[in-house]
Amino acid sequence: MAKEKTLTCINCPLGCQLSVKIDGDKIEVSGFSCPRGEKYAKEEVLHPVRVITSTIPVVNGEVPMVSIKTKGEIPKDKIMECMISLKGLKAKAPVHEGDVILANVCNTGVDIIATKEVKAI
Repeated sequence: MAKEKTLTCINCPLGCQLSVKIDGDKIEVSGFSCPRGEKYAKEEVLHPVRVITSTIPVVNGEVPMVSIKTKGEIPKDKIMECMISLKGLKAKAPVHEGDVILANVCNTGVDIIATKEVKAI
């Protein structure tokens, strides 16, 4: 029996409403305005991934927090595990944009990096 799923494409501001029909190994997508929408829909139903963003405290920094993110996409089902691994994590100033804050988060092969500079006080 075929399954149907409705998605909103997030690849551009158009936000196309996509209809995805899954019948075994066959995936049929409609409603996209460009090839990126079709690709997004197929990836979203087969292997959804996300970039995670957050903030952590900075020790001895000119500001108390630094923004962080995953350097790449992680599997959607690893989001909560990833966020739990950030609990209690702190960076020591100075922090530079791109610094690895936590390597290989949750064995995904993806690092957590700083997204801005924080000078030491």
